[in-house]
Amino acid sequence: MQRTIVILGSGLAGYNFAREFRKLDRDARLMVVSRDAADFYSKPQLSNALSAGKSAASLVMKPCAKMADELDADIRAHTEVCAIDTEKREVELKGGERIAWDELVLALGADPIRLPLEGDGADDVISVNDLDDFARFSDRLEGVREVVLLGGGLIGCEYANDLLSRDIRTTVVDIADRPLGRLLPREAAGYFRERLEAAGVRFRLEAGAKSVERADDGYRVQLDDGTTLDAGLVVSAVGLRPRTALAREAGCEVERGIVTDRKLATSVAHVHAVGDCAEVAGLNLPFVMPIMHQARTLAANLTGSDTTLEYPAMPVLVKTPACPTVVCPPPAGADGTWRLESDAEGVAALFESGDDLLGFALLGKATARRQELAGKVPKPFDAAG
Repeated sequence: MQRTIVILGSGLAGYNFAREFRKLDRDARLMVVSRDAADFYSKPQLSNALSAGKSAASLVMKPCAKMADELDADIRAHTEVCAIDTEKREVELKGGERIAWDELVLALGADPIRLPLEGDGADDVISVNDLDDFARFSDRLEGVREVVLLGGGLIGCEYANDLLSRDIRTTVVDIADRPLGRLLPREAAGYFRERLEAAGVRFRLEAGAKSVERADDGYRVQLDDGTTLDAGLVVSAVGLRPRTALAREAGCEVERGIVTDRKLATSVAHVHAVGDCAEVAGLNLPFVMPIMHQARTLAANLTGSDTTLEYPAMPVLVKTPACPTVVCPPPAGADGTWRLESDAEGVAALFESGDDLLGFALLGKATARRQELAGKVPKPFDAAG
């Protein structure tokens, strides 16, 4: 009897699982249900698309119809899932249609965190989390000379650097005392900030946005220290929250994300999770390489293998050409200290516990050491215990 595999989500996680699955099984019925147009594109490219001269349309690598043909899959674009019935193994779509499945893969992604801003311009603050968001963002940049960007983490700094290509002055606002505060020690963050400021990015740190008011020439952002910033556009990049509501309502265990074991199985039989929405054995890693490893592992498990997810060390490239940066953070709560090796051309920050290297951050020309150091840090699951 033909099995039916239903995938909820058409992002990097959903489509890469589908591809890996099809390599191993050409016979099962495969269905992808997507809230958007279900075109295939690389989400990481959104944060450097301006400097690459890309439009939303040109970021599409393969349209939905081409993906359906390649995967031999039924792809439902612009389709909303209302509920998951795990007893009947059905998903209910908006409008009442119910789709039966033998195995369900949740590749739901994550939503931007929205700050509780006051003011009549609060709803105009834009976040860029998918292709449609990028299209709106790009359109609204027309004629803009000043942007206030809320969030000085990885994505916020990438967008701030990318906006330089449009000769747009960007001020990054963050409550932290340094950019990339969760990834870089203080001295390395200082080097990073200096390089981005030299390129034209401005930082307002240890301050949060309180309100956004509409003004004749754009918006006025009031900070909690009493100062204000004027901008033609306000962009929020304060972080993402895994989409877990459907899974929670279906009875799946949820913590930071949808909890799975290292086989990508949730607490409910025949339901699996991959990508930004998944918390795999305690780790939520919303980056390309972990997603690729998850997709391969789950595809193997759903085609008869008994495969446990293994992660290699996976340094993350921060796309900030003004200061090339690679980070491989130490495990949360790890006992150790940062040691810096620096000169005018770069900084290598090494997080060490005794003789063991647990993590690193490389900036400038020190990024050339990425491969050397990646072989010395523990694998994520080993480090997590």
